[in-house]
Amino acid sequence: MSGAEGFNASGFSRWINGSSGRAFRLVAGSAWLVLGLVFREHWWGVAAMAWSFFPLSAGILDLCWISAALGGPLRSRTIRERQAISQRA
Repeated sequence: MSGAEGFNASGFSRWINGSSGRAFRLVAGSAWLVLGLVFREHWWGVAAMAWSFFPLSAGILDLCWISAALGGPLRSRTIRERQAISQRA
């Protein structure tokens, strides 16, 4: 089993790629963006704004950057479909 398959079979993957995980990613990304805007005069404020790209894009576009980094599918929809198939089998 590859790292991506193992991750995508985990409970965390089921949660993060579901609707509550997607909402969490949107809230977390917004929080990082606000934090970055408040502290934009500091290097870590700029870093927070840059980091906010990942959870915001994941929530808005329904992506899973962790799965993609491990060599799995990028689209959360694809992950959910594969999870549903593996549950039926």
